[in-house]
This record gives sequence, structure tokens and C-alpha cells, in this order.
Amino acid sequence: MGPPLKLFKNQKYQDLKEACIKDGRLFCDQTFLPENDSLFFNRLLPGKVVWKRPRDICDDPHLIVGNISNHQLTQGRLGHKPMISAFSCLAVQESHWTKTIPHPKEQEWDPRKPNKYAGIFRFRFWHFGEWTEVVIDDLLPTINGDLVFSFSTSMNEFWNALMEKAYAKLLGCYEALDSLTTTDIIVDFTGTLAETVDMHKGRYTELVEEKYKLFKELYKTFTKGGLICCSIEPPTQEEQEVETDWGLLKGHTYTMTDIRKIRLGERLVEVFSTEKLYMVRLRNPLGRQEWSGPWSEISEEWQQLTAADRKTLGLVMSDDGEFWMSLEDFCRNFHQLYVCRNVSNPVFGRKELQSVLGCWTVDDDPLMNRSGGCYNNRDTFLQNPQYIFTVPEDGHKVIMSLQQKDLRNYRRMGRPDNYIIGFELFKVEMNRRFRLHHLYIQERAGTSTYIDTRTVFLSKYLKKGNYVLVPTMFQLGRTSEFLLRIFSEVPVKLRELTLDMPKMSCWNLARGYPKVVTQITVHSAEGLEKKHANESVNPYLIIKCGKEEVRSPVQKNTVHAIFDTQAIFYRRTTDIPIIIQVWNKRKFCDQFLGQVTLDADPSDCRDLKSLYLRKKGGPTAKVKQGHISFKVISSDDLTEL
Repeated sequence: MGPPLKLFKNQKYQDLKEACIKDGRLFCDQTFLPENDSLFFNRLLPGKVVWKRPRDICDDPHLIVGNISNHQLTQGRLGHKPMISAFSCLAVQESHWTKTIPHPKEQEWDPRKPNKYAGIFRFRFWHFGEWTEVVIDDLLPTINGDLVFSFSTSMNEFWNALMEKAYAKLLGCYEALDSLTTTDIIVDFTGTLAETVDMHKGRYTELVEEKYKLFKELYKTFTKGGLICCSIEPPTQEEQEVETDWGLLKGHTYTMTDIRKIRLGERLVEVFSTEKLYMVRLRNPLGRQEWSGPWSEISEEWQQLTAADRKTLGLVMSDDGEFWMSLEDFCRNFHQLYVCRNVSNPVFGRKELQSVLGCWTVDDDPLMNRSGGCYNNRDTFLQNPQYIFTVPEDGHKVIMSLQQKDLRNYRRMGRPDNYIIGFELFKVEMNRRFRLHHLYIQERAGTSTYIDTRTVFLSKYLKKGNYVLVPTMFQLGRTSEFLLRIFSEVPVKLRELTLDMPKMSCWNLARGYPKVVTQITVHSAEGLEKKHANESVNPYLIIKCGKEEVRSPVQKNTVHAIFDTQAIFYRRTTDIPIIIQVWNKRKFCDQFLGQVTLDADPSDCRDLKSLYLRKKGGPTAKVKQGHISFKVISSDDLTEL
């Protein structure tokens, strides 16, 4: 069973089609009429536009001719180049295009049953977190008999022209497509999660380990049904579409159609002086301007392989505009890489994607206001919505994506397409349950770019722990909706922080409502006890307050451990001490190395401190070997921290 489906304009395809067939008429969509408002927001198209049905444009029209002819697409007089790239990318994975074009055979023209054709089509798009079905008629804008926007060079094929019309209807009009990027469109076609990789910043041609790590990620993404494309950034507008020395076009988006790690046999090892080839296959959606460097069809490398060799190794090409190149040349020649991960299916029952809808809202009460502006607005920044997630293991890549609601439909009212948005990421206490109010000890773990695009993202390898993500608009005091998505190969348990402090309840009142909040960060434990030179010491922390405790990760084989572990406690009284214990992780029975006991009174100094470890028994117990460095902050204002 697929995800819930939303009907755009509440139009039911089957009911509309049956009504048209019953009445013997072709469908005309009253919600997207064949007129100028469906083309542009506030301007007229030069030249006379005539809206025609496919059967009036050519003989024997079809939705799809054979397979999806992704190598035969043209953007047309007013077409949008990123649309062609997105169409080409979509066609690589059948699981995606069959979702976007549901039941294509049922929608086809059938010359044997002309009375069953009603001039109505449906397409499905992932729109702000929901799969949305859009119904259209088959009237397409033309000038002098030619389609104005995208079309197929198979002149009787119309799937991309009709899909583009449905997408334009969803966004308001054809002009709304102009400011979209290729990745915006791919995400809307597929529901994938997009990440942009700067190839120069990654230094993949210099750092061999990083290059093969990139290959591994791309291979995993592609084999899981993801979509990948790449481009060469022109230094100036004049160099747009200019050919490089190796036949590639600057400012043009190429689609990845295969990726392979190939083990060579004994004969070919001697020929190429390597045991493995790391190869990618790319396609120019326009079907021309192919790569002319190593591994191209005219190269020495290609000629050294027989046809049988190519087939055995999987180095085949099925379309015009396709070519193979080595990973090394791929990293050297392309500047931007667009990786769209397939996140629709859980892996082994484990959900890799977490998502939540939220909004920036304005309220006179600062505790209820949720539009505090960017990080520059220190007094109001933490009034924004806050989301916490948990990374359960070290070293996993986490991709965070923030998408604002599309405002294109309001362009006629003079509103901008997008606000400037971004987000901040903080590593927080391991037991935080309430909103952040001040940033005293939290580590700023990352920040996205702030830009007026539909989506901003951040990709980072994060350590084990809790993180709070704060989505913001650049300016404070504005309202809008947003969609936050977080992808990781380990579940991260994304949830919103809505409460500022513990709730008043009968249970709290009976036990005693908290009067003090205390934050503590333990930076390090040094000079720890080691009974003999060959002993392995694997220290970890337990931070206790009453019945609540927080455990740090184990540090391996060191007597000088860096922890930077944080905890927060809401205490009924300062008579309940905070105890920081250091333990040595052992195979059978962990060893107690020492502890410190703190009153953590609101009047105490908030600077970094260092105390010697002691035996159990309170602050006057016997001193043990080693000391810890920590910072503790207490307040009797429960909303200060």
C-alpha cells in the first residue's frame, strides 16, 4: 500500500474521465484554462499562442513511444533547461517514473478504442511532503504549430510535455518553473532527498581516500534507486554552453546512468596496469556533445577492449549522448554533483528518513513567539521552533534539509518566491527534554547557508549524542510553513521541543516542583589511575542527580580522556548534589576510578573548574589519583537555560 494521496483541486481522475466518455466529449480543465494566465503571472507572450491537442499536432500521438525516450528531449522556444535535465534523470529509474506517471498504458491513446479516449491525464508529484495527483486536459500551448515548452524529438510522444503542464498547474503557471533548480524538480518528481556536493571543496582529485569514499556513497545511492547528476560551472555567463577541451558543455547538467567497480581479468590487468576500474556512465539529455577523453568511444582505452570485453565488464551504452569516464576524470572535470537519495522505503524495517512539518509564527508573548530571526538576533534567535534528534553511534553521515513552503502562487500579489532561510545545529545535553533558552555551554555543531532558495541543507558526519536544530528565517517576525527532513543510515528519533520547563502536575507538586536548573559539561578527566604500565584504561563518565543519570561514550585506552559530555538537571533543591563519577570499562566488571560531588548553587562561579577525584562518600572523602575539568551553571530561573 502506497503513501496517502492528495487530490489537487479535489479533482478525481476516474470520475472526470468516465463523465467525459459518457457524454462523448473531450475533457477541458476549468481550473487551468488554455489562456495567458496559465502561461505567465503578469505578462503576455509575444506571438499568437494556440492551444492544441496532440491529435491536432501530429498523426498517431502517444503518451510514451516504446520506453521513455530520455535521450530525445528538447526544451522548446520558452522551455526551462533544468526541466529537461530532471526529465532525463527521472527516466533512469523505472521505480520513479512509474510513480510519477501512474498506469501509463491505461492513459495511452488506443486507436482500436477511440471512444475511450477523453483527453484527460494525471500525474503525481511530491509536493511539500505529500504525494499529490494533478489532473489536466491535453491542450498544449503552440506557436505556428510547434510546442512552446518541452517536447520529444519523437514527434508523436507527449509524456514530458503533458507532465510539464501538470507541474505548471501545481505551481500556478508555466512561468513558475523558471526559478526552480534541477534538484528542486527532481525532488518534486520523486520525493528524494537532495544534497549538493562541491567537487572542488571536497578535493577528490587530491585526497585518494575521500575520492573512494565518494564513489562508495554514489554507488550505494544509485543501487538504492537514487538519482545523480552533475555539472560544470561556467566562470562567466558568456561561457554558458561553451565546450571544454574534452567535449563537455559548461553550465550543462549531465545525468548519471550507471556506476561500476570493475575487476579486470589477467589479460586486461596487463593492458591497463590495474586490477580495478572505477567507472561512471553519464548522459547528455540533449543527446550530443559527448566526452572525448579517456574511455570515450574514440579513445585508446576503448579501442583496446573487444565488443565481448565491453559486454562482460558491463561497459555498454544504450543511448545517444551516453559515455563512460573514469572516477578520476569525473572528479577532475565536474564542479557540482547533485545527489538525490531514494528515501521512500525503509531498509530492513529501519526508517532512514525522519520528517516533520512546522511553521514560523508571530506572537506578542515571547514564550509563544516562533519567529526569532537568524543567529545574528541573539536576543530572539531561540524563540524559533526547535527540534532535537539523537545520533546513536559515532561517525554516521547525517543530511539535514529545510524546505520552505512554495510562495509562487502569490507572485501576482508582489510577494517574493522565497524568503531567506537557514538553520543552526547545536550539540546539547544528553538528557535534554525542554527548549533551549540561552547558549552557555552548547557546541555550535554546524550551520547551513542562508539563501532565498526553496531548500537549504547541511551534510555532516556527527558524533554520538543529542543535537538541537533551529530552523530560521533571516528576518525575524515573519510567518511561513516549512518541512524539515533528516536522513541517516541509523535512526535519529527526530522530535520537536515544545515545552520550556517541566509541567506543573499533581505528581510534581507531591514530590516537590523543581526550583533550580543546572547545566554541566565535563570537558576532560586526566591523570587517571593505572595500576601497571600494560593496563588498558577505557574511561567513561556517569553524571548523577538523584535517580537520574547520564552516561558518556567510552574513551579507548587513555588516562587523559576528552569527553565534552553535557547534562542538564531540574532539581527540587540544591541539597540534592550532582555527582560526576569516572569508571574504567572492563570486560567483566567495570572499575570505579573516582568521583566529585557538587552542590551546584546558583551563586557558584560559572567558569571552568578543575577538581581532584575522590573516593565515594561525599566532598570530604579521600582523594584519588586524577582530576576532572568541568563547567557548571545553575539558575533558579527555570527558563534561563
